Amino acid sequence: MNAQLLFGTSETGSKANLSKKNSLKILILEELYRSGCKSIPELSKSIRMSTPTITRAIDELMADELILEEGIGTSSGGRRPNLYGINPTSRYVMGIDVNRFYIRIGLFNFHNQPAGKIKVYSEGLETQENILSFIKKAVAEYISESGIDEKKLIGIGIAMPGLIDIHTGITYSYLHDEKPATIMFENLFNHPVFVEHDTRAMALGEQAFGLAKGKSNVLCLNIGSGIGLGMILNGKLYVGNSGFSGEFGHIQVDPEGELCYCGKIGCLETLASGTTMIRKAKKELEEGATSLLRTLADNDLENINSELILEAAQRGDQFAIGLLSNIGEHLGKGIAVLIHIFNPELIIVGGELTKADNYLIDPIQQNLNKYTISKIRRDAQIITSTLGNNAGLMGTVALVMNKVFSQE
Repeated sequence: MNAQLLFGTSETGSKANLSKKNSLKILILEELYRSGCKSIPELSKSIRMSTPTITRAIDELMADELILEEGIGTSSGGRRPNLYGINPTSRYVMGIDVNRFYIRIGLFNFHNQPAGKIKVYSEGLETQENILSFIKKAVAEYISESGIDEKKLIGIGIAMPGLIDIHTGITYSYLHDEKPATIMFENLFNHPVFVEHDTRAMALGEQAFGLAKGKSNVLCLNIGSGIGLGMILNGKLYVGNSGFSGEFGHIQVDPEGELCYCGKIGCLETLASGTTMIRKAKKELEEGATSLLRTLADNDLENINSELILEAAQRGDQFAIGLLSNIGEHLGKGIAVLIHIFNPELIIVGGELTKADNYLIDPIQQNLNKYTISKIRRDAQIITSTLGNNAGLMGTVALVMNKVFSQE
């Protein structure tokens, strides 16, 4: 499938020869995609194929406009060689981050750069009754507005929350259909679709483009309407037996606590998620708390969301700062458990609350110092994501490209 995505079906010749030739071209494209511009001698060395063989493949890739000449390299004794690199406008990937309350859509070129403005829609799995039709319409409009040739779209990556079985592809939390989620989405589009859990997509994004790049043991926390955990262990994304790993938000931390939407009592999400923070803000403001939030919300408490709380905190509002601090304290206790179990080198905090930065990280740090064995604690650096809200979206790009370059 990956050869068809990249080269189409116009090539002729025996099936065996085409497969061998396409495999080589995919190897060259992957090398240029992941490592940047290279000369034919460099490609010959890294791929371990003869220079004439690499040259023929390069000529075909140039003819297909998949690669471009990118200047002259350094001489190793003879003539300075030409450098070749990926043609950024030759292929595109669409990413869709489907949340409980919003959808983010972006289009990315072959250099992983946005090919247009990332769009955010205020509809999600829990607010839009016909979510599939909504996504289909939004994607069609986005592609039309982008002006790209749709034939250059090699795949669509979709991130979504909930339990997604890696063996059957069925999502048990949303969509409520016995068909695999991939099939349901592919029925909407004339393109291959790849579906991943939203927090694992975030971890893929961090590993490919963010702070986890080059790291071996990293925990990625997705703090938003819920709390998810993506784990990169020994350099590989961990999924668990059925793909249900990372439900960090549903560990019980308060046996006498509130009922969680998952049906259990006292989950971490009932104390430390964005949804909980918003609910707490509204309740305390109704009871008379003083805060800049009233003004920012135009005196309508229903307008309060995470963005307004973050804005109020950044303006020095003590009520908003206290809300974020409370979230950080509970997260710190939970993360302390993760540090003792996984001994990570890095913990990345991402999701909707990324912009909270030190308002969230400082109380987490304080509680880690309090509840974690100091020697293990020193091994783990904790930092907010530099990809921000786009980590999951970038993860869908990595998901698609990993599939494209897969030799399976």
